[in-house]
Amino acid sequence: MMQGRDQKVTQLDNDFAKAQTAQLMKEHRQAVFRKRRLGFIFTIALLIFGFVGFQLYQDYQQVQKLQTIKEEAVADHDLVAKNVATLEKEVAYLNDEDYVAKLARNRFFYSKDGETVYPTPEQNEAADAVEKEVQKALEDTHSSTATTADSQ
Repeated sequence: MMQGRDQKVTQLDNDFAKAQTAQLMKEHRQAVFRKRRLGFIFTIALLIFGFVGFQLYQDYQQVQKLQTIKEEAVADHDLVAKNVATLEKEVAYLNDEDYVAKLARNRFFYSKDGETVYPTPEQNEAADAVEKEVQKALEDTHSSTATTADSQ
């Protein structure tokens, strides 16, 4: 039905009709140009947002890694602080001559004059372990001294 109607319509061949047709063609070309320009701008904006989003994601991952490292460092710091406090207490105890004498009698079976020491099996094992550590330290000291003397 539409084809029949289009065949019945004829275009006027005057200056006004030509100007209107030219105006419509110009508007159509401008509309196509605007659509292409908007598509291009949209594509560029999409690329920029994609790049920025990717950078944000990478930064977020880096922050998470640094947060984990920070938590581990804080935990290590707390542990070291506790160890330092314990060692400071031990240093304070080691400055006390009575404590050092008691420690020497306990670990190395030293005794006061007229005192008899009866070691228990646990103390014997502890004394053997301490003796092995001392022996190893002496061997390490002698071996490092020997290598130093050999190299000179």
